Amino acid sequence: MTERRETGRRTPRPGARRPGKAPRKPTPKLGAEAPGERIAKYLARAGVASRRACETLIEEGKVTIDGRKVKTPAEKVTGREDIRVGGLEIAAPERARIWRYHKPAGLITTNSDPAGRRTVFDELPKSLPRTVTIGRLDLNTEGLLLLTNDGGLARALELPGNDMVRTYRARAFGRVDAGKLAKLASGITVDGERFGKIEAELEQETGANSWLRVSLTEGKKREVRRALEAVGLQVNRLIRISYGPFELGELKPGAVEEVPANLIEDALPGDMLSKARRTSEKPRKSPRGPARSRLGKPRR
Repeated sequence: MTERRETGRRTPRPGARRPGKAPRKPTPKLGAEAPGERIAKYLARAGVASRRACETLIEEGKVTIDGRKVKTPAEKVTGREDIRVGGLEIAAPERARIWRYHKPAGLITTNSDPAGRRTVFDELPKSLPRTVTIGRLDLNTEGLLLLTNDGGLARALELPGNDMVRTYRARAFGRVDAGKLAKLASGITVDGERFGKIEAELEQETGANSWLRVSLTEGKKREVRRALEAVGLQVNRLIRISYGPFELGELKPGAVEEVPANLIEDALPGDMLSKARRTSEKPRKSPRGPARSRLGKPRR
């Protein structure tokens, strides 16, 4: 065994910091990706501004990490750094949250309107944190509109590939028959735009109008109205009653209610939640099967 020698000047250990010199950064392995998430996305999730606006703040030199100016919105952070915008410290984003909102007809789903029309954000309680909508409902459509504080989760829930079924009750003028429903089920092209499979079933007839239950996964602009009009059914009332596993339930028009965190975990795939990069995540529970009806009602 080699004897360790003690002298007045020790030979530095490999990788040890020498006095007066900055520590050497480890050389990243080929193909390895830096941990964390992009600073622009992190700031957007923290409620600073939209991601694009955060990128502008970075370009203007207003964002610092541990005292140095950020040069690119692609730089990654873990949340353990001292992150500031305009000298103000930014708190770490909170966990992803979802609210159910019963949107009344006559409101537009946008932050502001040049024509001065009322928006959903004009009507939401001021006590809510900064939120974004998951998808949209047009001016005259009412019913379930989901809100979240996490833009990444909103985008994940909007993607057609995630098969989030949107279900509506539609009152339409015109006669419903099997041929019209079959056309919708096989997909239909309207004004050069192709709509995928739309499941529609007749619920009841009331004079010249009919109530239908309509389900689809795409959520293109005015898709339900345009598709039904293409088969001779003029929609005069449209109510969204569910979005994926989340239901309108008995929520009153204009009311907003947060979905409990445990119900979100039960209902959504784990990989979808991990993409939202929640900062206070608890260990995921095992799925308990369909949670569809439970998410429309508060747990007693």
